[in-house]
Amino acid sequence: MINTTQFHDGLIFEDENGQIVEIVEFQHHRKSQARAVVRVKLRNIHTGSLIETAYRPEDKFKEVEVEKRPFTYLYDEGDMAVFMNSENYEQVSVPIEKLKDQKKYLKDNMETTGIYINGQLLNMELPIKVPLVIASTVPGVKGDTVANMTKVATLETGAEIKVPLFINEGDKILVDTRTGTYVERVVEPK
Repeated sequence: MINTTQFHDGLIFEDENGQIVEIVEFQHHRKSQARAVVRVKLRNIHTGSLIETAYRPEDKFKEVEVEKRPFTYLYDEGDMAVFMNSENYEQVSVPIEKLKDQKKYLKDNMETTGIYINGQLLNMELPIKVPLVIASTVPGVKGDTVANMTKVATLETGAEIKVPLFINEGDKILVDTRTGTYVERVVEPK
């Protein structure tokens, strides 16, 4: 059994309704005379839906045995994404709808992680930060350097994200796959 003091981002457990969930983010709250609570944003492992809830510090939850195995993304076949187990070279097909927003950041030969619970493959997990090339964007105007100004850019995978004005076509950037946001420009050594 685990309690709220053991919470950390990415922890997978069985909630009070018997659903297997993953912690996306959490925060401890205590207001003057009020009882302390832990506010949690959870992702349902089976459906991918996000749930926001609060728990008391004394609440206990059932631990879930999670196994992670390395996979490589190969290609799409109809409405399935095909991955290869990097250990035994076995190919596995995962429904594209199960990948949800992560599909926008997948490219050929990308290393991913298969999440197994009770011996069953539940989902694929992408690296947190993925380097991708800007396929198209409007050029930045010289002198347009006001802080926090952004423009829309299309990535090599077809996904659209907001990037700073100084980013141009052909630039390689890091994208946070959890939030779909720009992290930084990747500068390649010469």
